[in-house]
Amino acid sequence: MIQDRVTPTLLGLCATVLVFAALYSARSILAPVVFSLFIIAIAWPLQSKLQASVPKLLALAGTVLAILVVIMLLASLMVWGFSRIGQWLINNAARFQMVYTHATEWLEGHGVSVASQMAERFNVSWIIRAVQEIGGRLHNFISFVIIAFVFTVLGLLEVDIAQRNIERLKSKDIGQSLLQAGTDIAAKFQKYMLVRSVMSVLTGTVIWVVALLAGLELATAWGVIAFVLNYIPFIGPLVATVFPTLFAIAQFESWQLALIVFFCLNLIQFLIGSYFEPRIAGAALSVSPFLILFAVFFWTFLWGIPGAFIGVPIVIAFLTVCEQHESTKWVATLLSGRDGAPA
Repeated sequence: MIQDRVTPTLLGLCATVLVFAALYSARSILAPVVFSLFIIAIAWPLQSKLQASVPKLLALAGTVLAILVVIMLLASLMVWGFSRIGQWLINNAARFQMVYTHATEWLEGHGVSVASQMAERFNVSWIIRAVQEIGGRLHNFISFVIIAFVFTVLGLLEVDIAQRNIERLKSKDIGQSLLQAGTDIAAKFQKYMLVRSVMSVLTGTVIWVVALLAGLELATAWGVIAFVLNYIPFIGPLVATVFPTLFAIAQFESWQLALIVFFCLNLIQFLIGSYFEPRIAGAALSVSPFLILFAVFFWTFLWGIPGAFIGVPIVIAFLTVCEQHESTKWVATLLSGRDGAPA
């Protein structure tokens, strides 16, 4: 009897490991495809409304244009913020030189020779490897964008076709289940992006206020950068807290004040990103906050930055599908994070 239970369990574990290994190996193709499906689910309501009044190709062009406008707006805000910082760096290069000189003198006074260590360990191959790494990541990013864009355009053209094909299936129960799951997943994706956008605005606003109160220069730029980067879980907030800390060191010339700035910014990111957002998103989408954080870390491990962004939507889609079937509804109930006890 025990042997009968052990064998299926081991087979299930092996199959799970093989599936995740396949997902990791095919991440260069699967990640942009899944990302495009996520964009299609969010953009389809606009496409559907436009198709009701204009030809399909014009509706597609309008939808794609709207997507590009949103992306270009976020990119423009990011470029604006970093351009302000770059200009500040040029105008205040002497401050960083002074900070470096003081730090070097302090370390050498304590028996640590920074200059000699760098001279001994410096190797031109470091620069070559860094350039190769940057080039490789840029190539992967361009490939990701192209594949995701192509699948998004093709997918928007075929959503209504796929819907009619599902309606024509012989098994009406399967067809109805697929349509209901697709509708629910799209609605939850839209709600998830609404929650994330609100949290990004809140993060940018609070960081802007804290930067103003701390007397940190370029407070508006730091708030804008925090708002945009908050769409990339964990990696974005890390960048949005480390850079202001480095600037605080140069501006205040005090590592104590820089540590206070670093602590305050990380406290904000922790409270909003690791407490408020998972709880609000979990309550709105019936997903456990613990599962939301786990999804971000797990899919970041599998697919990198794209996985960090679409990890939660993948989990949302999986639980929504589980809700459609009696045999798997217990999975959605178990991971919903809701207290089902009667009042």
